[in-house]
Amino acid sequence: MFYAIISQDVDDSLPLRKPARAAHIARLEALKQEGRLLVAGPHPAIDSEDPGEAGFTGSLVVAEFDSLQAARQWADEDPYVAAGAYAQVTVKPYKVVLP
Repeated sequence: MFYAIISQDVDDSLPLRKPARAAHIARLEALKQEGRLLVAGPHPAIDSEDPGEAGFTGSLVVAEFDSLQAARQWADEDPYVAAGAYAQVTVKPYKVVLP
C-alpha cells in the first residue's frame, strides 16, 4: 500500500537541511530504484521553484511500504529528522486514484 509522509519543517530549517540533503536524497533514490516511490519533494517557503534562502516549509513523500508501521519507521529514520529540520512528521495511508 502507498503512504503519504507529510513533514513540517522547523522555522529557518535551511541550515539544518543542507548538511543532511545528500543522505535524504539517497534514501529516496533507493525507494525509486526499488519501484516504490510515487512522488517526493519539498514545499518551497515562497511561490518559486527555487526559493533560495527562503528555504522550505516541509516535504511530501508518497511511497509504497508493507505497512503503516514500516512507513513510520522509514520516516523516523530520515536524515532530516536526525538533523532537527522537521518539527512534525505525519504518516497516512494513501490511495492512488489518478492519473
